[in-house]
Amino acid sequence: MLELGSRPWWRATLALGLGSFLVFLNLYQAHPLLPLLTDQFGVSALMAGGALSACTAGLAVGLLPAARLADRLGRRHVMLGGLLGAILFSPLVALCSHFEALLLLRFMQGLLLAGLPATAIAYMGEEFSKRGLMSAVGIYIAANSLGGIAGRVVAGLFAGWQGNWQAAFWGIGLLSLLLLPLVMWLLPRQQGFVPSQPRRGELVSALRRHLGSPLLVGAYLIGGINFMVFLNQFSYLTFLLSHAPFSLPAQWLGLLFLTYLPGTLASSLSGRVGQRLGTAHAMTLGILIMMGGALLLLGGTLMTILSGLMVASFGFFLTHASASSWVGQHVQSHRAIASSLYLIAYYLGASVGGAYLHPFWEAGKVTGMVIGVLLGLLTTMAISLWLGRSEHPRRAGPRCCQR
Repeated sequence: MLELGSRPWWRATLALGLGSFLVFLNLYQAHPLLPLLTDQFGVSALMAGGALSACTAGLAVGLLPAARLADRLGRRHVMLGGLLGAILFSPLVALCSHFEALLLLRFMQGLLLAGLPATAIAYMGEEFSKRGLMSAVGIYIAANSLGGIAGRVVAGLFAGWQGNWQAAFWGIGLLSLLLLPLVMWLLPRQQGFVPSQPRRGELVSALRRHLGSPLLVGAYLIGGINFMVFLNQFSYLTFLLSHAPFSLPAQWLGLLFLTYLPGTLASSLSGRVGQRLGTAHAMTLGILIMMGGALLLLGGTLMTILSGLMVASFGFFLTHASASSWVGQHVQSHRAIASSLYLIAYYLGASVGGAYLHPFWEAGKVTGMVIGVLLGLLTTMAISLWLGRSEHPRRAGPRCCQR
């Protein structure tokens, strides 16, 4: 077991953090490029959004197969092999001259990117001591967030520097290839892994159990619907801000995603908020904050848009962290599958959100989009309030001691 603070612990933690950074660097690199893709290929905003949603859909589809494959071949092989394959797709995407081919390659890239998020926590659980695990998971989650921000910011800078979207995929791909050998060198070979051959019907039985639990399905819906509206409001706002009166170039659109940073604070506070209010009520609070952020977007100025996105980011990550905790609190067996189902719902939501918000955007631009966002959030608020009613009987004793 790797003990907290030991040299092997630091090597493994840095390797997994950097690997996670590379996953989300490659996943979200298309986000600030959507207006450029619209101009290059002559497609609609909805179609351009497919450059992002195809990759998130591939990741969602690949999570369970990657987890099962890792049970047989080992976590390290699946993480590193998937990451290498996914990175090689970035320069291939840059060579695309047909938008349909770009979408196919991005979907395949997402499938391969699933290898690390599907197995990293399992690797930690097998290799790290209990104290070492808790600290390593915190660093790993922070790397997720930083990778997502960096993917958008760096892609915008590359595209703005060269004046075309291809430069972003070339730049991210080459940067990732330079960093990947460091991940391979740092990540220790597994000592605690034991290959397993799942019993016939075990996966199906676990899926039925988890998908038959209203308490788990409620959390899955909250995660999926919230990410559906949160992520894709950014997509449509890039089109708004790329045209008059804002006319922001690609590099400035990339910097727009720095508004994600308040989410890092919200994630770190979610445990304390959940202990004080209860996990379900923490989700409700986060959704209310997201609603406030959406309403700020109606101000119509760059300052109110940025403020609205920062507020929404805080609320979203508070809810997301609380929903993830809720899943862990309400599952008795096959925890990895329960967590994978949450991530599948999360990324499927991201994949369909562009199509969901598109008619609202076409009907009323920002006002229409905000209405679509609020309808989604009202749905998840109703679910979180229902979950709160189920949570209340479980809570006993003084409020300060309730978990």
